[in-house]
Amino acid sequence: MPKKWRLKVPQPALQAELGRILGLPSIVAKLLINRGITASDQADIFLKPLLTSLHDPFLLKDMDKAVRRLNIARERGEMVLVYGDYDVDGVTSTAVVYRLLKKLGIQAMSYIPHRMDEGYGLNYEIVPLAKQWGVGLLITVDCGVTSVGEVASLKENGIDTIVIDHHEPEGPVPAACAVVDPKQPGCSYPCPYLAGVGLAAKFVQAVTGEFPLYDLDLVTLGTIADVVPLLGENRIIARHGLPRIGASSKAGLQALIEIARIRGKNMTPHLVGFSLGPRLNAAGRMGSAGTSLELLLCDEPTNAVALAQALEVYNRDRQRLQSAVFDEAVDMIEGADGFLDDRIIVVHRQGWHKGVLGIAASKIVEKYGRPAIVISVDDGVGVGSARSLEGFALNEAFAHCAEILEGFGGHKRAAGLKVKDSNIVELRKRLHDYAKGIFADGASDLVLEIDAELPLGDVSMDLVASIEALEPFGEGNPAPVFATRRLMVKSKPQVMGKDTLKFWITDGRTSVSAVGFGMGADFGDLRMNQAIDIVYTIGIDDWNKAPQAQIMLKDIRMAK
Repeated sequence: MPKKWRLKVPQPALQAELGRILGLPSIVAKLLINRGITASDQADIFLKPLLTSLHDPFLLKDMDKAVRRLNIARERGEMVLVYGDYDVDGVTSTAVVYRLLKKLGIQAMSYIPHRMDEGYGLNYEIVPLAKQWGVGLLITVDCGVTSVGEVASLKENGIDTIVIDHHEPEGPVPAACAVVDPKQPGCSYPCPYLAGVGLAAKFVQAVTGEFPLYDLDLVTLGTIADVVPLLGENRIIARHGLPRIGASSKAGLQALIEIARIRGKNMTPHLVGFSLGPRLNAAGRMGSAGTSLELLLCDEPTNAVALAQALEVYNRDRQRLQSAVFDEAVDMIEGADGFLDDRIIVVHRQGWHKGVLGIAASKIVEKYGRPAIVISVDDGVGVGSARSLEGFALNEAFAHCAEILEGFGGHKRAAGLKVKDSNIVELRKRLHDYAKGIFADGASDLVLEIDAELPLGDVSMDLVASIEALEPFGEGNPAPVFATRRLMVKSKPQVMGKDTLKFWITDGRTSVSAVGFGMGADFGDLRMNQAIDIVYTIGIDDWNKAPQAQIMLKDIRMAK
């Protein structure tokens, strides 16, 4: 799918002023401005994210009530049940709060619903179980803010609830003892985009008076895996927590790092997102996320290795099923049913594995450059996962179609829905019409936002060192993207491994190695001495040699 290149408008006067005040290289000042950081005090905080800058947890609405109710449970000797979600954010959230309860000497249990059997969020089935287990207080993490009926049912059965969630309320919040959610009405918390595990950590901070640095590895893992903006408190968490993941004393994390074959590597959001996160997620996608939770809570190395190996098996099964669903979806999209004319792609089929729908949707977005929903139908009802592009909010689109949906929830870029099979065709039509209004210029293609045009001679280890000040990169703070025009292909391009394109480029004075992952099929016919324009990020090539700056290709065009 062709990509649109969009160069960010330069602001040279502001760039010069910011660079002068803070003593920054010009390119760093430009990158900060491109991220909306235009004042010197903002830049100083961004470049020096300190743990002491974390906010007072009691700025969160109802946090005082949550702490008060937990203290009552402790005094009464009540059984407390931590109820989480089956993704990495939910599992790490559950682990963080469960570990708090055990440290406080509180009787504690944990529960994560089975994705296929119970679905997302707090469900009514937990009510008789909690009553049977003698639970007096239930704490939801990474879910619960839409569970009005379920919380009421728990209350009717003598069980109080604390809701700790970061999702958007769909209406009135539950009548719980406390609802801790920065997105609820009346909450003006300074960092509204904390992940569920970030809120779990704020709860620990409120209860104990200290942010749980002993679990910062888990908090960072869940924060990055949930793809929340790495800004504000999330940036502080990621900056200080990433090194703690690799150095963690937790046997479970060490076993996970070993099975992912990343021991000794510099821990980055990319490694968390593409090596650790998928393995933890795989258990919830393919079976029970209880295996992932057990791993994170495991202190015994031998058991940890066995649990990590189980996750590896789950992950391989997930990859196989994901590929099958994606391939079948592509066949449908490129068939004769007009999918490529739709502004948002909606595909459905009987019996697709529900655990891999979201990943398939992400790959469809990447391939076709438009939002996508992948729906699995069973007994006349479809369950779907959706992924989107910047500028198209899925939760708002689903709200527009609410009358024909059985339920929906999620975020702007990732969401889920439930719909009757008989309404899927109408859903596709309504979403297409809705998307036409959003993409008013007729475009819904992937856009490459370019920070700056650079001469090839600027691509160096000095530039790598300069932009390291902006790390960690991730959602809300992407790795800087550059463009360089009128370059020459210096060496014969090679397609290596899994569709990786590699060659050398030159401007006649400087030569740099370039690599493009997943680009071999589209650009494998490049020839030596061909003139090209490129868009790229900058990485480091240190394979069996001294580190050198390397171009990580995002797109190639033939030079005009």
